[in-house]
Amino acid sequence: MKKGKIVLTGLAVLVLLLVIVNILLMAGNQSLQLSVNERQQYIAETIQLEALNRQVIGVLAEMALKTNDGQLKELLAGVGINLSPAPAQPSGAKSK
Repeated sequence: MKKGKIVLTGLAVLVLLLVIVNILLMAGNQSLQLSVNERQQYIAETIQLEALNRQVIGVLAEMALKTNDGQLKELLAGVGINLSPAPAQPSGAKSK
C-alpha cells in the first residue's frame, strides 16, 4: 500500500512538472507569435508603400522630363533613377 502511494505521488509530481513545462512553452510560443505578427504587418505595410513609392517616382520623373527641371533630375539621379532617354532600337531588330 505504501509503495502504491509513492508511485502515485511520483506520477502526480511528474504530471505537475509537465504542466509547468507546457505553460512555459505556451508563453514562449505566444511571444514568438507576436513577433512574427509584427513582422508580417511591417511587410504588408511595406508592400503598400512600395506601390505608392513607385507612383510618386513615376510622377516626379515625368514632371522632370516635361519641365526639363535640372534640380529634380539631380534629385532623382541621387536616388538611382536614370532619366536619360532609352537608346532607339534599330528598325530591323526584333523585340523580345
